[in-house]
Amino acid sequence: MLTHLSIRNFAVVKTLDVDFSLGMTAITGETGAGKSISVDALGLCLGDRADSSMVRTGADKAEVSAGFNVKQLPGALKWLEEHELLDDNEVLIRRVISSEGRSKAFVNGSPVPLQQLKNLGQFLLSIHGQHAHQQILKSDNQRHLLDQYAEHHTLLTKVADCYQTLRTQQQHYQHLLEGQQQRVDRSQLLSYQIQELDEFSLAEEEFVSLESEHKKLSHSQTLLEQSQISFHQLYEAEEFNALSAVQSSVDRLTELQEHDPSLAPIVTMLTEASIQIDEAANELRAYTEQLEIDPMRMQNVEARYSQALDLSRKHNVRPEALYEFHQQLSTEFSELVKDDSLLEELKIQLLELEQQYHQAANKLSLSRQKAAKFFAKQVEQHIHHMNMADAVFKIVVEHHTQGTPNKLGLDTVQFVVSTNKGQALDNLEKIVSGGELSRIGLAIQVISSSNNDISTMIFDEVDSGISGSTASVVGQLLRKLGESAQVICVTHLPQVAARAHNQMFVTKFSDKKTTETHMICLQESERIEELARLLAGDTLTESALANAKELLQISNS
Repeated sequence: MLTHLSIRNFAVVKTLDVDFSLGMTAITGETGAGKSISVDALGLCLGDRADSSMVRTGADKAEVSAGFNVKQLPGALKWLEEHELLDDNEVLIRRVISSEGRSKAFVNGSPVPLQQLKNLGQFLLSIHGQHAHQQILKSDNQRHLLDQYAEHHTLLTKVADCYQTLRTQQQHYQHLLEGQQQRVDRSQLLSYQIQELDEFSLAEEEFVSLESEHKKLSHSQTLLEQSQISFHQLYEAEEFNALSAVQSSVDRLTELQEHDPSLAPIVTMLTEASIQIDEAANELRAYTEQLEIDPMRMQNVEARYSQALDLSRKHNVRPEALYEFHQQLSTEFSELVKDDSLLEELKIQLLELEQQYHQAANKLSLSRQKAAKFFAKQVEQHIHHMNMADAVFKIVVEHHTQGTPNKLGLDTVQFVVSTNKGQALDNLEKIVSGGELSRIGLAIQVISSSNNDISTMIFDEVDSGISGSTASVVGQLLRKLGESAQVICVTHLPQVAARAHNQMFVTKFSDKKTTETHMICLQESERIEELARLLAGDTLTESALANAKELLQISNS
């Protein structure tokens, strides 16, 4: 429940501190005194938008704070625990607005983003503004009110989840369907390219081997001739060969090193050279013996090498990358085939998802139809007590099985009414007057408020357009609601104010330079004077005071 409201430099309020109690509290005052300022301030604490015009003229900032006891509010307690903001069952919300229009929000001293403030606010209190009745005329709001009354959150969530899954898969299916012709064209091209590359069947790293062998075979005659000449010069030539020349030098220098030992290293090197030449000559002989000139092999290698080059030019890739390119095309082709197969699977899956959605939407519709009967009956009973004795109120729920799926189901909800005997039921905007709409709207708000877990409800002049005995019934409704919850009602009707457990008076003071608004809690004698003012105007007569006293006694009896 709301325990305290503190306002500093907000609009025409310089400073205001108000404590609130359980039950029904009426806020009254002169027209233009600022009765709704406290409601606006609480709206800021719930995350309403702030602007610089809210800051009192001459002040650098405005500040509003609201204290709540959340001991009996499990939703608020859970939220505070999850966000690590719980402080001994108490919540203090503070909002600061600078003269430039910037604002900051705090919960129990910790700064929070505005969205978190809105999320917390929905567990603390609900505000019903004086223009809320007009919103009842809209079909979407009528459906929302019915869902709120029915409390079938699980069914709503199920429908929303089914819709989201269906929509996601529909988008996927549509995307695949739109690209189907492109995939067909691409598949045909890939099929031709892959077939050509499959027939060529180039192995991994084969082109490198082909290129090396092609070079070798292209120069095989030269390789053979020059290798044979080199072998002859190294080893076989009778007149002179390298091996004989080195060995001859070794023999001569070996004899000479007896005379000069410094020749020994040279002899060693020449001996090693002789060995290397001998081994090289043997290797060269083996090389020439195995080197064959094979015209047929040359022809085959030449043909495959040329074909690899042609394919690489055709596909605009390097010859070394032709094998990898072939694999990429094959992978892409497989994915395209998989997409076409997936398209058929999705088509079947969509039918199943549509069936699941319709089943969930049908269950939601049945729940709405059931709740609509009870809700309409309660509204009808309430408006009968508010001088609409002949009114008939119904809630029509139509389930459109062929309608386009959406996250709220396939129902249209219409509030219909007949205010006079013999009059056909029709939509609210076609039948009711402003006063009748106020009574119906108030009945719906009272029923909706009593059907939720929020312990604090604020009604800001929702009784406009109502007077006389109807006002007395409205007061009874709000007082009854205040017996199980905290109700704060801004009103101009004495019949409503008299029903309150507590009454606060808003007054405006001006010193010709500035204007200030004050709010005070009225004692019984002060309440009588204020009720008399509401009954008779600014001039308080003995008769008006007597009427006010009697009204207060009757209302509290």
